[in-house]
Amino acid sequence: MKTRQIVSKLRGIFRAKIRSINADMLYHWILYFKSQPIAVSQKSAMVFSPHQDDETLGCGGLIALKRSLGVTVEVVFLTDGRYGRPDWIKAEMIAEIRQREALNALDILGVANSQTHFLNQIDGSLQYLLNDQRQHIIDQLAQRLRLFMPEEVYVPHRKDVHGDHEATYQLVKEAIAASGIQVELLQYPIWMLWQNPLYFELKSEDIANAYRLTIDSVKDRKKQAIKTYRSQISMLPSGFLERFFLPYEIFFKN
Repeated sequence: MKTRQIVSKLRGIFRAKIRSINADMLYHWILYFKSQPIAVSQKSAMVFSPHQDDETLGCGGLIALKRSLGVTVEVVFLTDGRYGRPDWIKAEMIAEIRQREALNALDILGVANSQTHFLNQIDGSLQYLLNDQRQHIIDQLAQRLRLFMPEEVYVPHRKDVHGDHEATYQLVKEAIAASGIQVELLQYPIWMLWQNPLYFELKSEDIANAYRLTIDSVKDRKKQAIKTYRSQISMLPSGFLERFFLPYEIFFKN
């Protein structure tokens, strides 16, 4: 039994290493050969995050840069993150802990509590919503959009290999249409690059219109914000976080 556990653990380490290498190669290929440079704009922005940490991983540098210029940024979390729980945290405490971590991370990045909103949908539920539930969330998102009137909206990539992430993209896109406002929609990758190279599903059109934002001046603040998510960092695969500590963020325009 002990031998099987060791073998299973070694296989897990090996798979994570292969994925890390693959993600690193894909990231740098997009960064240096497929993307165009983009400068941070003075446009107000609304960031939609399926879970508490996605906003900082994918857009932490962008948020910090905009706030350093005095640009207003709002962040909307769709789920309560209740299933992202390490063993040392009780089930009934994790949602509150993740919300507190999010507020602390965004404070580091310059976003006030009043600009942060939690919809508290059940973690993992967004792709399985009934029609009435789905429409209710779209209406909530459309209302937030009309109240804030952002000029830019950031969402996870439409093929981010995670049910809540891909559902967030669809919900936000429909909410923008329902709101009647004109915004620029940009997608940020979290899990998209972390794919099994044997079952790679991305196509050229999925990574078209890529842009790279230099965040070197706020890289340390982003790293500090990521580290406030103590409940999550220990559960992430080995090598997964490395890309988010680099001095660039990648976005895709529709």
